[in-house]
Amino acid sequence: MTASTAPARGTSPLGAGPRPAAPLSRGRRTARSGGRPLATRLLGVVAVAVALVWVFPIYWMISSSFLPTNRLRTPTPTFVPLDGTLANFRTVLGDPGFAESFRTSLVVTGITLAAAILFAFLAALAVSRFRFRGRRSFVVAILVVQMIPAEGLFISQYQMLDGWGLVNHVLGLSLVYVAAIVPFTIWMLRGFVTGVPIELEEAGMVDGLSRTGAFFRITFPLLAPGLVASGVYGFLQAWNEYTLALVVMTDPDERTLPLWLQGLVEANRATEWGVVMAGATMIAVPVIVFFLVVQNRMTGGLVAGAVKG
Repeated sequence: MTASTAPARGTSPLGAGPRPAAPLSRGRRTARSGGRPLATRLLGVVAVAVALVWVFPIYWMISSSFLPTNRLRTPTPTFVPLDGTLANFRTVLGDPGFAESFRTSLVVTGITLAAAILFAFLAALAVSRFRFRGRRSFVVAILVVQMIPAEGLFISQYQMLDGWGLVNHVLGLSLVYVAAIVPFTIWMLRGFVTGVPIELEEAGMVDGLSRTGAFFRITFPLLAPGLVASGVYGFLQAWNEYTLALVVMTDPDERTLPLWLQGLVEANRATEWGVVMAGATMIAVPVIVFFLVVQNRMTGGLVAGAVKG
């Protein structure tokens, strides 16, 4: 009589291979499948609440720009200006100082943005791609410059610009803005340049491209999101800056938009808050337009340089 043998552990009784793992219990499946969606929903609610807190001041500024001053001074707030008026915007656009200040801010921001991106990009490329004597000292110098408060440089900057005859001049203000924006922009672009492997350029050179051609056809498109992000930062800093402009542009005829808005507040004994809100809204419009123009290019350059054409 032959004794029957039990199947080996981990195999099916018919010898068809390993035994399938036992399914998870119903309670464990429910805990694992139901816990994550609940946490995701809670995080979504928190994100929406935080976004509403950030957006509400902007909404209040825009809605207040359509209301007259007497409506804004009432104890009952008006959240939806259904019967609003465009008189505040007509007052802003009718002010001759607005057009002049808009032109000054536009020129200063354009010069600052072009110069800051160019210098910062070349410096970030040199620090990330090349090894040279004094490289670490240069990086430390960037950190030290970032630690110095801007207010501590006002006197020296004003004396420097006054000696060069650039006080109350868009070139002088642009020069100060470039000096303030370049250090942080170098750090921002340095991270993007370091994140692009140099092997991509070497592969392009193997396919017959020159070093310059490999950089501009492969690496440069991959750096487009970093350049756009740095451009947004520089645009915001130059467009909304107030204290440096207050020191450099002392002539009432040479004012940027933040200085014009301050003069609009000080022009009347009783502040017309509706006009002030309309002016602030008009200042914010170019920033919104600029971001809408460049937001698609921030993601468009992510993979453009990795495709061999």
